[in-house]
Amino acid sequence: MRVLFDQATPVPIRTYLDQHIVSTAAQQGWDKFKNGDLLAAAEAAGFDVLLTTDKNMRYQQNLKGRKIAVVVLGRQQWPQLLLHVLRIVEGVNAAVPGSYLEIEIPAG
Repeated sequence: MRVLFDQATPVPIRTYLDQHIVSTAAQQGWDKFKNGDLLAAAEAAGFDVLLTTDKNMRYQQNLKGRKIAVVVLGRQQWPQLLLHVLRIVEGVNAAVPGSYLEIEIPAG
């Protein structure tokens, strides 16, 4: 699958998604896009999954009818995410077109 990392998504996660083609919004030249424009650009470019830390996306965007899956990380700090990276990988692997998944990451 083609996976797009939103701006605040920690890049070290990329190492664990080695079964996928991963790009960042910055690499695509989309780092200034707002969520709606980012989703539209990602879909048009053929991305399958948007990995983001923006928990408000489902309230701010109409995700109904989208082809891209959205996976939301409950935190954005890499040290906390590292402890749960397998859950993140499983969430990305399980993503299907139009799905939405929040992966809660406990503090600690």
